[in-house]
Amino acid sequence: MKFGYLALFVLLLHLELSAIEPVTAAANYSEDYYEDTCPDVVDIINQKVDAWIEKDFTLAASLIRLQFHDCAVRGCDGSILLNSTASERTTSVSSTLRGFQVIDEIKAALEESCPRTVSCADILVGAAREASLFIEGPFWPVPFGLKDGTVSIDTEAEKVPHGHENVTTLINFFKSKGLDMQDLITLSGAHTIRRASCSTFINRVNNFNGTGKPDPSLDATYMNMLKKRCSRSTDLVNLDVTTPRTFDTVYYKNLQTKKGLLTTDQELYMDPRTAPLVNTMVSSQPGTFEELFSDAMVKLGNIGVLTGNEGEVPVNCNLVNS
Repeated sequence: MKFGYLALFVLLLHLELSAIEPVTAAANYSEDYYEDTCPDVVDIINQKVDAWIEKDFTLAASLIRLQFHDCAVRGCDGSILLNSTASERTTSVSSTLRGFQVIDEIKAALEESCPRTVSCADILVGAAREASLFIEGPFWPVPFGLKDGTVSIDTEAEKVPHGHENVTTLINFFKSKGLDMQDLITLSGAHTIRRASCSTFINRVNNFNGTGKPDPSLDATYMNMLKKRCSRSTDLVNLDVTTPRTFDTVYYKNLQTKKGLLTTDQELYMDPRTAPLVNTMVSSQPGTFEELFSDAMVKLGNIGVLTGNEGEVPVNCNLVNS
């Protein structure tokens, strides 16, 4: 009988504990996270982002790219924003990143409205989404409640792809972040509104792989145009030569006609593993790319998130709290 009572006690205890809702990160991570503590957070982010892009259209791509570089290192923890010696932001791979001033301005406004409440990681993911919407790109849900990390290491940022990698390296990097080959192709589509400095691709025009000749995978007319545009290494060129101000699938069509600007762009169409996915993007029904991009951005935004007591809410996005 003692064993019978013991078994009954254990069963009742199990049922009681099962009825208690577990405390998980999801409980501290939702679209309405700031509903009570900072109800105007989305409006403030959106107003600031819109004002900046109204003045400089190219910041839309920069903000989306800034989120990628944040999430692709230690996760979406705002560590790319930390401006300290040997941080992610100081490495050469990050030298062309832009949008920091936008984030700082948003943070200052939020500190006035609701001090020490909204993390910089949340500001960044919200700003990237609004940047897409402002240029009539896709929408994706953005859960808030992220916390900022306190560690930022330059050598870790150097592992982020920067335009010269082969497809195997790209696939492996994305896989290490929980992203698949479709995500690689889809997120590369953000290049449809991006620019790159001539220094990142000029070797394809003048001295491909040390041959002293152009990259044979470059369309000849396109190559001549690039030569004219690149009088200096710091000159900027649109990655989408056809519709650089429209969030569309023309970027993929350009790859089919040998007009991919970066080595990594054109390689996506030359590699048999990824070429079919590029072709699918070109032939897909209207709205398919946008839907896939939204899904990929949600996956990107969930990488390595810190919630609850795992991180902090800094007063200044450039610094950790003292």
